[in-house]
Amino acid sequence: MATKLTENQIATSLADLPEWAEVGGTLQRTFDFADFVESMIFVNKVAEVAEADQHHPDILIRYNRVTLTLSTHDAGGITEKDFALASTADSFV
Repeated sequence: MATKLTENQIATSLADLPEWAEVGGTLQRTFDFADFVESMIFVNKVAEVAEADQHHPDILIRYNRVTLTLSTHDAGGITEKDFALASTADSFV
């Protein structure tokens, strides 16, 4: 099981992912795309990785905007798994 990170660990890790923010004990970022089709291509890439890792984000799709919210529910907060998925999602844009 993944271990929940401390606030200091989260702040340090966020320095490497400047587009992400801590929001209510989760990691969150909104991605903007050209249109709905591009949004869905991105979501499908994230879904494939998330399913392989058995680590599923909350995904909000608003036409050309996709918001990912990450936390590790069984650890009760943000873990290294969340930062790994955030980094992977960033690599898709």
